[in-house]
Order: sequence, then structure tokens, then C-alpha cells
Amino acid sequence: MTQSADRNRAVVLASRPSGAPTPANFRLQEVGLPTLGEGQLLLRTVFLSLDPYMRGRMNEGESYTPAIAVGEVMGGGTVSRVERSNNEAFAVGEWVSSMAGWQDYSVSSGAGVSHLSGLAHPSWALGVFGMPGFTAYVGLLDLAQPRAGETVVVASATGAVGAVVGQLAKLRGCRVVGIAGGPEKCRSAMEELGLDECLDHYKTDLAAELTKACPGGIDVYFENVGGAVFEAVLPLLNVGARVPVCGLISQYNEDLAPPGPDRLPGFMAQVLARRIKLQGFIVGDHYNERYGAFFRDMNTWVSSGAVRYREDVVEGLENAPTALIGLLKGENFGKLVVRVGHD
Repeated sequence: MTQSADRNRAVVLASRPSGAPTPANFRLQEVGLPTLGEGQLLLRTVFLSLDPYMRGRMNEGESYTPAIAVGEVMGGGTVSRVERSNNEAFAVGEWVSSMAGWQDYSVSSGAGVSHLSGLAHPSWALGVFGMPGFTAYVGLLDLAQPRAGETVVVASATGAVGAVVGQLAKLRGCRVVGIAGGPEKCRSAMEELGLDECLDHYKTDLAAELTKACPGGIDVYFENVGGAVFEAVLPLLNVGARVPVCGLISQYNEDLAPPGPDRLPGFMAQVLARRIKLQGFIVGDHYNERYGAFFRDMNTWVSSGAVRYREDVVEGLENAPTALIGLLKGENFGKLVVRVGHD
């Protein structure tokens, strides 16, 4: 299906998932074309960002992002063209970013809508110049503060956040060990992103491989996965190690706590004995004070080739549910975006 000027397709939450989401939890439907009021904009979605946090919004209950109601349009970051404008601050045809969600068209007052003039690749506003890149920047440089010669480990090393983390750590003079899913991703992490080593987490003994790859221990672990990967990392953390936590994708589909002994007392004992700094963060808390510096720095690095960026583009709004399901399984290679309309 393609965009039409006289109808508005939207993907809504059809039901709340139990465990991993399935296509039945989503519904593609036609909704009324938004009516434009005074001071408002009609935005036509061209690119839609798919990100792990969306899984949490499908659950009922409180989190750092509000839950999506059943029957409501799935939320998400978008890059759009201004189709019509009753707002003098926005011109018809210009590129903008907003949180328009999983739909062809949306109406906005202009609040929360950003101009994108100057980006050669507007969709990159959803990735290396957007929330994922900013997450890597704040989490690594502000919170972990890596020093030259230290060992940095990053999981999901070819993902939207992890790929930037690894490259920024190399720019800081660190030795960087990535963890990724499969030999192709590991090759990319070393050959394209410049990481020193990359370990395939599908191999049976990740802990042993990580021990060999980090003979001097780990000074910084950028946590965005959790689960078995963190269990392999924890015994190797050095005194004074820093662990910024931006996500736990391995746990997002879990309804119940994993079976087994309570490991919390042992974990806390290691945090104390090794003086580990473990800090969760939500990158939206840092936009006002840090986004300007981030954009200037990232623009310099990307322009010079010091930071490389890969997109995984899925065609068609109707394919967004399957793509998100695949993202939660680690099937994407790079920043996952959906091309909703022509650009």
C-alpha cells in the first residue's frame, strides 16, 4: 500500500502482547484525514523510526514513557514533509522531525516539531543525529567518561546506539570490544566501525570469549541489552568501572522474573567492593543542556568520516509491525527506519 492524498493509514495497538509481540497485536486501518486548523501544520510522514522502547509502551502501567492505549496509534519519531501550513514558522515542502507516530499524516501546532534544513539525509535525524546518537553521546562521554587506554565493552555493537558508542570510544583512545549477533555483524564492527574485537553472542561460551578478549578487565560497559551478556561482563568489571544503562532489550518481552537463585545480593556486593558506578539514564532528560553540543560534535565527526552510520530501511507502513518484532529479536543491521512515503 502507498500513501494517498485523500486517506490516512495508521497502525494502532490492537491488543497488549503477552511475551513477544505478534502481528495480531497491531492493526493497520484507515482513519480520517486530519483537518487543519488555524496555526496548524499537516505533516506527511516519509520516515518512521523503530526503537526498542516502543515495546515497553505496548504494556499497561507506568514507565518512563506513557503506555499506548489499545486502539491508539502507535507512537514514534518521524521525519516528514510539511504538506500544508497555517503556521508562518513552517513552509510547505520543508523537512521536519516530530513524534507523529505510525501513520501517513498528522496535524501539529508546531510544538515539538523541528526544522531539518541542512541535513543531506533527513532520515538520519532519527538515528546518528537523533535519539540513538544522542544516547550514545550522553551515556558514554558524559556519564562513563572513558579515558585513553581503557577497555570499553559495548553490546549490540552494530545497532543504532552501540555502533556510535564504539566509534566514540575509539575517538577517545580506548580499546573497544563489541558484542553482536552473528559473524557478519562482528566483521562489520571491526572492519567498518574500527572496533578492536567483536564477539558473537550466539556462541555458547560468551563469558570465556570475553575473558580472553579483555585480559586486563573492563573499565566501561555500555549497557543496552542486559540478561546473559551482562552476566558475562560483571565478573570482569574493574575497580572504578562505569556502567551507563540506557536499555535492557533482552528483557522487554519477559512477563515474569527469570527463574533461579536471587543474584541481587552478590551483585550488590560486587558493586560495593569494586566501587562500580552503575547509572541508568533517559536521554530526554538531557536535551535542553546537551543537544546543541552533541549536534555540533556529531556533524563534525560524520562529515570527516570519523563516525560511520548504517541504516536498515524497511519499505511500507504496513511492514512496520513485522519490522519491530524483528528488531526485538536482533534481526536489524544498523538503525531501523520505515520508509512510509515518497521523499
